[in-house]
Amino acid sequence: MSHDTDKLIRQLSLVAFLMAERRPLTARDVKSNVEGYSEMSDEAFARRFYSDRAELLGLGVPLQSQRDEFTGEELYTLRSENYFLPQLDLKNDELAALQTALYLLEGKFAYAEPLRLALQNLALGRPGFTEPATDTAVRVEVLDPDYSPEMPGRLGKLEAAISKQRTVKFPYYSISRNKESERTVNPYALLTDFGIWYVVGADLDDDNKVKKFRVSRIRGEIRFATRRERDFRVPAEFAIDDYVGHPPWQVGDIVGEARIEVGHDTAWWVERVYGETGRLEEDVFVTPYSSLEQLGSWILRQDGRAIPQEPDELRRLVKASLQRVRESHEGEAPELAREASPSRSDSAGERPAGPVAPERFAVLQSLLAYLLAACGEEREATLQARDLVERFKIPAEELDEHLQLLNLVNFGGGCYTVYAALQGDDVHVDKELYGDTFRASPRLTPLEARAIRLALEFVGPMIAADAHTPLDRVRKKLEETFGQFALSQTPEPHVGSEEEQLVATFTEAIRDHALVEIEYQKEGEQTWSKRLVEPYSLERSLPNWYVHTWDRTRDAEKSFRLDRMRSADLTDEQFEPRPGFQPSRLGDARTAKVLYTKAVARFALERGARPLRDGTALSEMPVGSPEWLVGEILSHRGEALVLEPADLRKRIAERAHELEGELGVSRLRVRT
Repeated sequence: MSHDTDKLIRQLSLVAFLMAERRPLTARDVKSNVEGYSEMSDEAFARRFYSDRAELLGLGVPLQSQRDEFTGEELYTLRSENYFLPQLDLKNDELAALQTALYLLEGKFAYAEPLRLALQNLALGRPGFTEPATDTAVRVEVLDPDYSPEMPGRLGKLEAAISKQRTVKFPYYSISRNKESERTVNPYALLTDFGIWYVVGADLDDDNKVKKFRVSRIRGEIRFATRRERDFRVPAEFAIDDYVGHPPWQVGDIVGEARIEVGHDTAWWVERVYGETGRLEEDVFVTPYSSLEQLGSWILRQDGRAIPQEPDELRRLVKASLQRVRESHEGEAPELAREASPSRSDSAGERPAGPVAPERFAVLQSLLAYLLAACGEEREATLQARDLVERFKIPAEELDEHLQLLNLVNFGGGCYTVYAALQGDDVHVDKELYGDTFRASPRLTPLEARAIRLALEFVGPMIAADAHTPLDRVRKKLEETFGQFALSQTPEPHVGSEEEQLVATFTEAIRDHALVEIEYQKEGEQTWSKRLVEPYSLERSLPNWYVHTWDRTRDAEKSFRLDRMRSADLTDEQFEPRPGFQPSRLGDARTAKVLYTKAVARFALERGARPLRDGTALSEMPVGSPEWLVGEILSHRGEALVLEPADLRKRIAERAHELEGELGVSRLRVRT
């Protein structure tokens, strides 16, 4: 029997023993009665017992200890009310909505398997997770731009290191320094920020500074740095929310505060999207900054809707940037260098891995509860093996091994919970003496809880819309199940109430074929406009939501970003879906050729551009609207040049010249 299998039997039997006795127990009691410990030397037992306790606590098993006031011995308890899930007031439509989340994220979400296990625990003894997805779910597409075949494997390794508090080593490409080096990191947490996966931890190669490392920039294998059971503890002062939601101009140490006039018809959008990163004083956005360059890029991306006021250095930077953009787009486009041979991909030497897997301990806990629940009040039950394989995602050839492991778990003194035998296509289950003790679902592990939190972050508004229940109420109910541990390593979901309401409105409109009147502020426009649209489908392309429609006001296919939508109101008028019409974002897009200079080429390559031999990079990108491209090019402050089409190249040059006057920087003298 393998080391890992031995450990699983020990840990499950330890939980069973503590639950069965219902009284404080000493380490001597454990050594004498729990499967796997009795034949160990005292030294080996002390080491293994300490390690098993630490892992169980990390898995969310609420082991408690206290000193005996008379003997001084450590006493251990595990109360059933802390071990099992509480009775939840989750309605059937709320469970169905969670199933929608699983359907939407299947195959696109690294945490799909622990999410599945968590939802099965929540639904134990209730119908659910066998019905087909709702019609609304079929009309939603979820896209994770940061997802790759290698990403699930990397996240799985990092999750294991975080849960075990193990130091890791990995080759890492620092894009700001354009250098690859080996890093040694104590990983504290994983998170997504603006649709990008990061691991946050102490960089042991840089004086233990806590940093964010972009997971897609990890090159090659992630491996443990030592053979110890545990290498570090997460500092008590570490707060994961400190590392989420900062715009680019606030990454790093804050060095000043800027004032930017945004205009009355734009202030609502700035308040909605950036309200937590600054404040509005009438129509002036006041925001701290760590990088004037990044703040200048944001101002220029607004294409006239943001006017820099202070500091003067920011105004001069904007002026200089506009001059570079104008000069680079006047006259003939530059000649291109030949394409370079592509460098080795960041996944060289890596094999694609499966999704982040739930802990085997958690799978066995849930499998045990499911087998016993199937018996109900009877002593035995017969289940289809195929159902267990599909429900728990256990490879068919490993099902018998999982059942045999459960058969070995005892309370001490030969007291068992279940005997399960694979007989052809069926599994025969006999409930043993203490079987009723484990008929309920165990509390969620931190990994399962994190999977739910991430699902809420990705598709939370869709869950709320499908459940006809406000998201904060669904979230609160679910968080009651997360156990006695604090999820300090998972950020709070950042879902605005406006976004949730907009998704709910369009979900209802798509279902009922109802026309919707929206107030929308397009990129490059100074104010919002009213549109009457036929909504067909929703898309979650991290970090944004989109609705794909037929715009009756413009009589054209149109996709709208929900964060730029001031309001959306259902009308009493219905529409007949257009035969064969399947709208999509950028369905009628033109293609623009964009050249990135050496200074920013490596960032463009990360987004799919092709390298050229002179160190620049070339991208051919779809352009849904000229206004979007103008803002995109302006934001690069002269480091991105449109080569073709010629009319867009000319338009950018003219717009850069106009903006010098509109932003009040035309008379400024640029320092050289």
